[in-house]
Amino acid sequence: MMLQNSATPARVLGLYDEPFWKRLKQDGRLSLQCCRHCSTWRYPPGPVCQSCLSPDYDWKPVSGHGEILSWIVFHRSYLPEYSSPYNVVAVRLDEGPTMISNLVEEPPPGSVIGRRVALQPVEMDDGVTLPRFRLLD
Repeated sequence: MMLQNSATPARVLGLYDEPFWKRLKQDGRLSLQCCRHCSTWRYPPGPVCQSCLSPDYDWKPVSGHGEILSWIVFHRSYLPEYSSPYNVVAVRLDEGPTMISNLVEEPPPGSVIGRRVALQPVEMDDGVTLPRFRLLD
């Protein structure tokens, strides 16, 4: 199973997405919006806190560690940049938000639900840095 590493599909960035991608590329770390009033982490980024509706936030780094909630291996290609088969994982970050991403390695036989993962930023040949994850232990 090979993950593509040459080009990424054209991204459609929302109004609040740019700091996420800029910090990932510059620092190799995940940074998320964090509400100034109730400290709720926001992902995906947005204009107000989903808990208290405050519009005030700061961008703060997160650990980059989490647990796999779900995973799948696609055996059909939906985008030319992603040849099949490829994996997709849902990771609940230790701070709470859930991200959809890929494992950098081929998943081992059996289920990986509940396995611990760590962020593994991957710079693509076209210069885009993607937040992917690697299995721990």
